[in-house]
Amino acid sequence: MASKLPTEQHFQNRQLGLFQQFLCNTDDERQRFSNSIELWDAVPRYSISRQAMVKMRDERGNLPLLQLEFEYRGTKFSVSIQATQIEEKDENNKPKKTKDGKPVTTAYYPSANEELVEEVLRKLAVDQEHGFLINEKSTARSGVVFSLYQLREELKQRGHTRSFDEIKLSLDILSGSNIKIIANSPTSIDLPFGKSNYLAALTGVTRKDMTIDPGKKWMAQFHPFVTASIDKLSYRQFNYHQLMSHTTQLARWLHKQLILKYTFASRLKPFEIRYSTIKRDSSMLYNYTRPRKAQEACDFSINELITNGVLATLERRIEAGERGKILDIVYTLVPSNEFVAEVKAANKRQTS
Repeated sequence: MASKLPTEQHFQNRQLGLFQQFLCNTDDERQRFSNSIELWDAVPRYSISRQAMVKMRDERGNLPLLQLEFEYRGTKFSVSIQATQIEEKDENNKPKKTKDGKPVTTAYYPSANEELVEEVLRKLAVDQEHGFLINEKSTARSGVVFSLYQLREELKQRGHTRSFDEIKLSLDILSGSNIKIIANSPTSIDLPFGKSNYLAALTGVTRKDMTIDPGKKWMAQFHPFVTASIDKLSYRQFNYHQLMSHTTQLARWLHKQLILKYTFASRLKPFEIRYSTIKRDSSMLYNYTRPRKAQEACDFSINELITNGVLATLERRIEAGERGKILDIVYTLVPSNEFVAEVKAANKRQTS
């Protein structure tokens, strides 16, 4: 990597130290926490499934520029995602070739697998020996030093077992895919604009070295929005263990929305969200050809938040039009006592 490598002081500076500290009572509790990132975690950056990509690719394996829109705290944003081309390998791990000797490649957008890998990388970064922050003059970069073994073991412990090859593929997709985020609202002059790869930089080891020693160190540099959040203290602690226990990607997205937006959580002040808002801002429900299937998937993911202890109860109210056609669904979410306590701790941490 051409940019400056982190030194010992970049693993120990004050801003990073604050990022790595959590308001909790024991070391066991601390292991359950990580940080959500303001705005970045609201971006629908993992919304296209691997199955949907198969249908979207052309005969050469290419994917189009993906254009999405979402709203966050009253501001409208546009997102452009450029897929990365990954060389296909045969059973002997040698590059596949076309008849004229050119590499065979397949395009990938970052998807659910990559979401989990990024989440784990950020969790590893809160361990004091792994995360770094460089903020000197015009240079601002953050990231994590890790091994594929550490990454695989953390995924396995959270119920998301992946092979070394699957993890390596996800890292290649994250470091090769580009995302552009633009605020479109009339009042957005001072709001962020960002264009970068999901992982701004990645260094690793060869497959041969990895086979000999899976503990060899890699280094990943986070997206600039993550760095800015660490620098400006615009992150919130949350129950990472609970988030990673969800089986559906939409449940994780909904959980993150509550973490970012439901900062006033109380059993007496439920959180209201519409199906149309979930569909627009997650971009995960457009893949369903039948509206009822998309609504059922949304219902399942919200109910999973009850099963996993984020919510206590929910109320589902249908807004219907002519002949009973469903126009929208209003979900009123009542938080669990555990979630309320965690929100209060996150609020106290930010003001301390």
